[in-house]
Amino acid sequence: MYAEHFGLRELPFGITPDTSFFFGSPRSQEALNTLLVAARSGEGFIKITGEVGTGKTLLCRKFMATLGDGFVTAYIPNPFLEPRTLMLALADELEAPLERDVDQHQLLKSITHRLLELAGQDKRVLLCLDEAQAMPVESLEALRLLTNLETEKRKLLQIVLFGQPELNRKLELDSIRQLAQRITFHYHLGPLSRDDLDYYVAHRLRVAGFTGARLFSSGAIRRLYGASGGIPRLVNILAHKAMMLCYGEGRQLVGSHHVGAAARDTMAVKPQVLPWLAGTLAALAATGAGLAWTFVR
Repeated sequence: MYAEHFGLRELPFGITPDTSFFFGSPRSQEALNTLLVAARSGEGFIKITGEVGTGKTLLCRKFMATLGDGFVTAYIPNPFLEPRTLMLALADELEAPLERDVDQHQLLKSITHRLLELAGQDKRVLLCLDEAQAMPVESLEALRLLTNLETEKRKLLQIVLFGQPELNRKLELDSIRQLAQRITFHYHLGPLSRDDLDYYVAHRLRVAGFTGARLFSSGAIRRLYGASGGIPRLVNILAHKAMMLCYGEGRQLVGSHHVGAAARDTMAVKPQVLPWLAGTLAALAATGAGLAWTFVR
């Protein structure tokens, strides 16, 4: 495995949302601050949008981990659910007791009772929905009705929607305009800038245990930015592959040609994998490198 070759404790460019690798770029930190301010002010709806791969899920997990003891969080990663199933998922997350074959009235009553119970413990309840652009319109409306639940002082439930830009178009529909009007805090998460990408790569390497001066050449960073457009997920995939190639050559510095070869094997419209690249990767797999996950994503 190349981790040992480069003096790392772990792989630095995985695509799973590990909060220990969260990079506080100006945009991601501003998004996190927006979430924290909105949550602590008790707003009913908060919205975060961003293109595929810009780090919305990682931001969501970092946000929930940062809230502290005063909050109870519920997380639904795939809200492509009809209203009743969505309510059942929320009840499960809140550990609300339910009778078998509960009807809609008793389901809502149980959720309300649980929310009141948590409010009595001075807890704020916050529901985070990832991939919210996939939610049926009827389920979005059901969520709006849930935010009507409140005490004399505050809402019983706050909701954060994380989604791709398609979520904005869905919220423009007349049928859910009341929900759109209740979103008082929102933020669009964009890609990394060229300078941020350089710091991003260095940050992830440092978290993974790298103690050297530089592992990616300046040319490699430029090419990495050009190939990825600053999208963190693409940066991770390309950097990972480039490090594999550098390791396969027995080198200690990732060059622009490593990133270029990785890009040719990664972009949506691309030529066939170069023979020498395929040979290198096959050799690494044969020696137990265990890195095939990047080619099946």
